[in-house]
Amino acid sequence: MSSLRFLHSLQEPRRHPKALMAVPFALIAAVTVVDVLTPPAVHLGPFLVAAPAMTASFAGPRTTAFVGAVALAADAFVAGSRASVTDLNHTYQLAALFLISVFVTFFAYLRVRHESEMTHLRWVARAVQRVVMRPLPERSGPLRIASVYLAAEEEAQLGGDLYAVTRTADGTTRVIIGDVRGKGLDAMGEAAGVLGAFRALAHHDPGLSEAVDQLEAGVAADRSDTAGAQGAREDSGEAFVTAAVLDIPDTDPQLQLVSCGHPPPLVVRAGRVHTLEVREPAPPLGLGRLVSGSVFTAETFDFGVGDILLLYTDGVIEARDAGGRFYPLPDRIASWGTGGPDALLERLCADLLRHAGGSLGDDAAMVAIERLPTGG
Repeated sequence: MSSLRFLHSLQEPRRHPKALMAVPFALIAAVTVVDVLTPPAVHLGPFLVAAPAMTASFAGPRTTAFVGAVALAADAFVAGSRASVTDLNHTYQLAALFLISVFVTFFAYLRVRHESEMTHLRWVARAVQRVVMRPLPERSGPLRIASVYLAAEEEAQLGGDLYAVTRTADGTTRVIIGDVRGKGLDAMGEAAGVLGAFRALAHHDPGLSEAVDQLEAGVAADRSDTAGAQGAREDSGEAFVTAAVLDIPDTDPQLQLVSCGHPPPLVVRAGRVHTLEVREPAPPLGLGRLVSGSVFTAETFDFGVGDILLLYTDGVIEARDAGGRFYPLPDRIASWGTGGPDALLERLCADLLRHAGGSLGDDAAMVAIERLPTGG
């Protein structure tokens, strides 16, 4: 789980099981037999339309058309065994069955085409996001790292969740996790810009506060360019990126954190969960111009050997159950034993999806980092 991983991302086109295909044929056989055995005044032929109609809900147009043809043949057989195919009542039955079969076959064609288009869009979107979100390293100095990206099932509208890890020249691991407001290609493009700037800054080795200040300047400049190119859209001033940026030195049992409107990280230490609430939270990236003076203050927290740091986006804590209750992340983690970052994320993913009924309404990114003994 240490590399980039998508759950609930892209599924293969759904295939109907053979057992399900037996249902419409069983229905045709049952209606035909009963219709032949009942008195002439009773007509069960209209029930045959259910066979192609239900087939269109799970099969393709060819299979639906075939089931409709079998139903027409069965109705013609009943008409011939009772009176004549040209009997007025059976003529109307056959005509109605034919028209409905044509209609539901066209419906099956539209459904399959839509599913195919959405599958292609998901493939493209996931491929783009995999390029943007490079796999995180399994180790960085004395740190062991695991990450997961849970993609929501809302068409192809991926969110702008992001994370990355770099190394600075002084032996520090710098981490960012963030969430771009909005969805789709615009959000993914914004995430790509933030990640590119974050990686580039690591090579220039500015301090944490200075690095975040430069990220803010880059996001604000990009917003201005985008607004100008698009004629100053109404929502351009509302766009922003929440982010948590951290420096974790190799030798000191601590970390530094700048929180830009992002959910607070958690540290699991000796079976207890500690929330890293900063005293001076900064505005989201792209909104720093609304605050005068320097606002990106790095704050220090303990992070010793054996501690596990959990970073996450709001798709985790905003997941709701059937009763509309948000996912209680700190409470859930506090009830679990330790087992390393991989085990933590494995259990968290399973529990989160179970809480949300198997499907998330928004993308969710998670990064877990454990400090190992030096040389471990």
